[in-house]
Amino acid sequence: MRTVFAPVLAVALSTAFLGFAAPANAAILDACGRVDVSVGANCEMRVEGGCTTSCTPVNFTAQCSAELYVGCNGMCTVNVEASCTTSCKASCATQCQVDPGKFDCAASCRADCGASCDATCSGSSDSRCRSSCESTCAGRCDARCEATPPSADCNTKCEASCTGSCDAQANMDCQVQCQSKGYVDCETKLEGGCKTACSKPDGALFCDGQFIDVSEDQLDKCVAQLKEALQIEVKFYAEGDAQCSRGTCTAEGSAGFSCAQSGAGAGESSSALGMLGAIAAFGLAFGRRKKARA
Repeated sequence: MRTVFAPVLAVALSTAFLGFAAPANAAILDACGRVDVSVGANCEMRVEGGCTTSCTPVNFTAQCSAELYVGCNGMCTVNVEASCTTSCKASCATQCQVDPGKFDCAASCRADCGASCDATCSGSSDSRCRSSCESTCAGRCDARCEATPPSADCNTKCEASCTGSCDAQANMDCQVQCQSKGYVDCETKLEGGCKTACSKPDGALFCDGQFIDVSEDQLDKCVAQLKEALQIEVKFYAEGDAQCSRGTCTAEGSAGFSCAQSGAGAGESSSALGMLGAIAAFGLAFGRRKKARA
């Protein structure tokens, strides 16, 4: 039985999941709807009223652009121009040689690619264009850099960084146009999913105000990835699996609750009273958690 506890009883998140290295500036997390999340993002669980009012199109942009990028990727296959990678590599090599060991391929790629988003979306006041551009940069950069080990030399890192950036820029117009056709349907779908999540005890996950479409069975993994990859602690998040065995109710990561008096003379009536006490404690914790989220 899955039981939700107040923040003071939050379970310590596992650090074993996926074994991420040092935090990057941003990351696309598989368990978190593949939304591009930046280091320092404010991530929190929201429930009920305040949560439902957050289920609006303006808060679905990041999730939609992440999903639409994947769908449009197969149609946007323009080849990279050699002139782009040549000029990029020169600049990249200069940056990398300052401290090769700390040079981040993906961060360099995203920065180079992201600079083009101003020009791409200069004639648009719609935040969707910018989000589509950034999701394209993140998707292409991470795909190129994820196979490049930190120990690689500057030439290898810059090859991956610049190819990812130039690849994204070459396909940017295609991606922005393709994604623009799918936002309305995506936002409609997410609105329903967001409101449903808000009605559940766990609530819905938002990072910097953007709804993260994560299924209930993936929530724990998503929170673990946020912590491991980006050192982000999700506010108002707590979980645990409660079990009663031999008169003791325990919850993973929390203090145990006594369900019965200790000793050989404890009878069924005392066990029942202990169980009621445990249930009351669980209910109080849940009530405090909901109040803290409101």
